[in-house]
Amino acid sequence: KVSESVREKAWKTYESLSAADGALACNKKKKETWGVCIFIVAIDLDEVTFTFTELLKSINLSVCTFFQFLKEVDVNMDTVSTKVDSTVSRLKKKYDVLFALYHKFERTCGLIYLEQPSSEISAELSSVLVLKNYWITFLLAKGKVLQVEDDLVISFQLLLCVLDYFIKLSPPAMLKEPYKSSVSAVTVNGSARTPRRGQNRSSRTAKQLDTDTKIIEILCKEHDCNFDEVKNVYFTSFIPFLNSAGIVASNGLPEVEVILKQYDELYLKNKDIDARLFLNHDETLQPDVIACSQLERTPLKNNPDEEINVILPQTPVRAAMNNIQQLFMILNSATDKPSDTLIMYFNNCTVNPKDSILKRVESFDHIFKKKFAEAVGQGWAEIGSQRYKLGVRLYYRVMESMLKSEEERLSVQNFSKLLNGNIFHTSLLACAVEVVMATYGRNASQSDSTSAETDLSFPWILNVFDLKAFDFYKVIESFIRAEPSLTREMIKHLEHCEHRIMESLAWQSGSPLFDLIKQSKEREGQTDQPEPASTLNVPLQHYHTAADLYLSPVKSPKKKASGPPPSATSTPDGQPAVTPQTQKPQKSTSLSLFYKKVYLLAYRRLHTLFLHLLSEHPDLEPLIWTLFQHTLQNEYELMRDRHLDQIMMCSMYGICKVKNVDLRFKIIVSAYKELCNTNQETFKRVLIREEQYDSIIVFYNLVFMQKLKTNILQYASSRPPTLSPIPHIPRSPYQFSNSPRRVPAGSNIYISPLKSPYKFSDGFQSPTKMTPRSRILVSIGESFGTSEKFQKINQMLCNSECQLKRSAEAGAAAPKPLKRLRFDIEGQDEADGSKHLPQESKFQQKLAEMTSTRTRMQKQKLNDGNDTSASEEK
Repeated sequence: KVSESVREKAWKTYESLSAADGALACNKKKKETWGVCIFIVAIDLDEVTFTFTELLKSINLSVCTFFQFLKEVDVNMDTVSTKVDSTVSRLKKKYDVLFALYHKFERTCGLIYLEQPSSEISAELSSVLVLKNYWITFLLAKGKVLQVEDDLVISFQLLLCVLDYFIKLSPPAMLKEPYKSSVSAVTVNGSARTPRRGQNRSSRTAKQLDTDTKIIEILCKEHDCNFDEVKNVYFTSFIPFLNSAGIVASNGLPEVEVILKQYDELYLKNKDIDARLFLNHDETLQPDVIACSQLERTPLKNNPDEEINVILPQTPVRAAMNNIQQLFMILNSATDKPSDTLIMYFNNCTVNPKDSILKRVESFDHIFKKKFAEAVGQGWAEIGSQRYKLGVRLYYRVMESMLKSEEERLSVQNFSKLLNGNIFHTSLLACAVEVVMATYGRNASQSDSTSAETDLSFPWILNVFDLKAFDFYKVIESFIRAEPSLTREMIKHLEHCEHRIMESLAWQSGSPLFDLIKQSKEREGQTDQPEPASTLNVPLQHYHTAADLYLSPVKSPKKKASGPPPSATSTPDGQPAVTPQTQKPQKSTSLSLFYKKVYLLAYRRLHTLFLHLLSEHPDLEPLIWTLFQHTLQNEYELMRDRHLDQIMMCSMYGICKVKNVDLRFKIIVSAYKELCNTNQETFKRVLIREEQYDSIIVFYNLVFMQKLKTNILQYASSRPPTLSPIPHIPRSPYQFSNSPRRVPAGSNIYISPLKSPYKFSDGFQSPTKMTPRSRILVSIGESFGTSEKFQKINQMLCNSECQLKRSAEAGAAAPKPLKRLRFDIEGQDEADGSKHLPQESKFQQKLAEMTSTRTRMQKQKLNDGNDTSASEEK
């Protein structure tokens, strides 16, 4: 099946691999190496004449093993192109989703169908046949109506629609409860159904099946799915699919041959993974041990009575559903329109922004719906509209929280300048919608904190809202602080977005960042810097609000006298005053803070890579950092349309070269590939000059070295440049540790973040509402035993009189101390005389108290260490 041109080039690639480092490994796996070479070349030449599964079968490798081997043979940066990387990434994501969904599908069918139905059920309706019909129908539906192959949530919702369709076609005698009763009820209500062998059902079309939603309701409740969303998918996408595909029931089930033929055409067209092989548990689609540990799977319980003693790991589908539940819990009390409090703020403005805000929200509704449908499929426009509306609710909620904080900070209620700013509102709305999209967009292969790329992933949202990355960046920190109910995953995601902006997106041509830097340098000539190196080791102590950043760069000068910080110097609009002409304007707050954060991110990346490669040469790190920092500060044009890590690797290579330390680029790149959140395109495709790209080695020789040659050579002289200070590394204001936190009682009692959300159907519940997982999320360090242990815990907690001590730096207003963890289940202080339910043990009471303070602790933790000084110059 392979063309002659592919075969010839693949052979040259094979020979180059055999001659390169690691040739021994290639020689031991000649067949596998040859298959990989054919795969690489066929994609590069756009001559793929075989399916991915056919290739795997030919060289006898599984999907996971193939991906790992491909990574190993890429010994040089040019072996595997970015085009191949992109194709492999798409295949990985599709496989991860299919793998997760199939195992969920198998377990779900086990809960629906009897293993040995009564003898009145015909042999054609065996469980094996049912599984086959289900799965292939789902694969066909997914391929026909869904353009985004790696969207786990939409795929699962579509799977539930397929389940509903087949359950309605199944004889009740095959089904377990509650599905049996529901199907029988449909029969009683007059549907064309007979209890035996499914006769007379061949004429039942999709239109006749869409009248009853009882089974979808049950499925949604069982899997904690939003019923309205799944119903929407059913009517707008699944029913049209059934009608367009010509699928009708015959003898109780659709004709499997018809479905098979259509799927086969789809599979041969896509030339990727034959997902029918999951039905046979084909070894080609089975993960290896490492991959299996990464894809968490729920273990089967041998004894139902053991449930209390087992903490079940989350499957990818369960994790996705839980994230969505938590989002709905946050937005349960939110509305689609501005609240009375927001209306009050609008009315207090010099220019009322209400009409423009409502018009903007409505305008983006149409734009988002259109863009979502283009990305996912035209049948999914309403789903996009639903998600946008959730984002709008979050937008209003966060806006209100921000304004309340500003009112407390500035003691004013007129925010006309801020609330009439188009970029501020667009950024805030985009951020709210991004939180919703990321919640739904959790990929099957995502770990707890890693953000996997999908077609709808950030920065997709920037294109939808026609927003510059630098403007979006300004709202992220304020957004996180204004919404203390955000889950750890969402906070990590927004932090990841911020990192993406700082490392590359903000440095793209057309970004307002370059204009700000230019203005900064023109203010006092070339001596003025975006952010001087001398401030690197000064902690980021002041929390900058959205008003600070969106109304920057002109800020009031720092007061010499004691009193309110400069951020409190305000006009009646509650915004910083315009600087008089006689005073020198200060730096842009947004630019200054951006550079501080970039330096911090840059040094962290450098330090991580340095430990991998040069730990035996600790004296080199400050030299590399000084060159790196100098480049960012003085040769910032090198960052235009490039990536922070490209400058980092070139700085490391340049210093090692001038210091005669043997470190080849190939070794740097190999270590870089192993770091978190890295992309192969970063070192394989670097801008050399306009519209021309090449490897990072070419960039170093033709661009970086030419620009910085004089500076680099100074490090070899007797008078090297003055070393840049190492940035102060604070605890990230966004991260919450996975580790249990110690109860401030001087005792060895710890609490962990709440990890299990509540059932969607329960709505907002008290934190004492326990689930099978959360009720055992407490570890004493040893197994549970006699009652004396609980008495000892109770005594330690009861005798606790110690308050949290928080240090504050000179000149700072002392933050309010977090009092003892003494709150009842409603969050009230026990001093008011409220009592616990008599049936609760003292131990349970204390656990409830500690859990109920989670949000309060998070909010104070965000402010702690950042509000210790408000005297930083704007």
